[in-house]
This record gives sequence, structure tokens and C-alpha cells, in this order.
Amino acid sequence: MGKEKVSELQIGVITQTHGIRGEVKVFPTTDDASRFEELPEVFLDNGKERLAMTIDGVKFFKQYVILKFHGFDSINEVEKYKGAKLFVPREKAVKLQEGEYFIADLIGMKVITEDKAPFGVLKDVLETGANDVYVVEMVNGKEALLPAIKECILNIDMDSEEITVHIMEGLLS
Repeated sequence: MGKEKVSELQIGVITQTHGIRGEVKVFPTTDDASRFEELPEVFLDNGKERLAMTIDGVKFFKQYVILKFHGFDSINEVEKYKGAKLFVPREKAVKLQEGEYFIADLIGMKVITEDKAPFGVLKDVLETGANDVYVVEMVNGKEALLPAIKECILNIDMDSEEITVHIMEGLLS
């Protein structure tokens, strides 16, 4: 019995209000910010409450997405949602290409070496621009940073929930 699949995926965080008409500035946590244009609604979670929000308008400003939620027409109505996370149900998530995975599905997977020795558990994935970096808590309790490149990450088996890695020379020194 493996870990439970995440039913929702985070796609953004409200950073602040935008203007006075109830718009919010969102930092997208999805690889494709244009997908906000196709979303009829998102779930907003600010730790205290969880709301289904209908999207009335989408604009883009620098690296941000400006959203207008239906029924929220003033800055005072959206002020309390600063810092809130935005989610979509898995079935509304971007379709993945072969070899692509949602980070939320990888976190917690066992990491083993190519000779099947236990290496640790995947704790986080850092998105650096060039390539992702896998943060692994090793069996000795220390942390290893592994570049997500095919020379290092040999296989990701979603069924057995194992990531097979090759520890490149000098990587742990």
C-alpha cells in the first residue's frame, strides 16, 4: 500500500491585491501560466477557509497573473486572501508528456541506487531553471541534492514508488 495520490495540485499563490476593483496578483506555481485562461474556477485556501472561486477575468503582468473573481468587486473583499494558495482538481491539471511528473506525486517516494541499495526519500524538488534538483533525505539523515538529469535519475517507477539514481562522482563530497 503506497502513498495516496494528491487529489489537487497547487497552481498559484495570491501575493497581493491589484487595483481597487477586486483583482488579485497571483504568482503562478505551474509551468504554464497561460492555463489560467482556460480555468473556469479554482479553489482558494488561506488556511482558515476554503472557497471555490469562479474566474471572471485573467490578465498577465510581468511574471504574475492578475485574476478577477466573480462577485468580488472591491479591494476590501479580496484583501484577506493575500497569501492564499490556489488549487485545481487533478482532472483539471495540465496533461503531462511522457517522462513528466507532478512534483506532488514524487515527494515521499523511496530513492534507491542502481544496485538496489536504499538511498533515502525524496523530500522536495527545487526548480532552478536549467534543470530541477531533487532534495533527498538520505538514510543517514543527511541531505543530498541530485540534479534531475538522465545521467543521475535513471528511472522513476510510479507503481513501485521508487526512484532509481546513479550517484555521480563528486556529488556527495
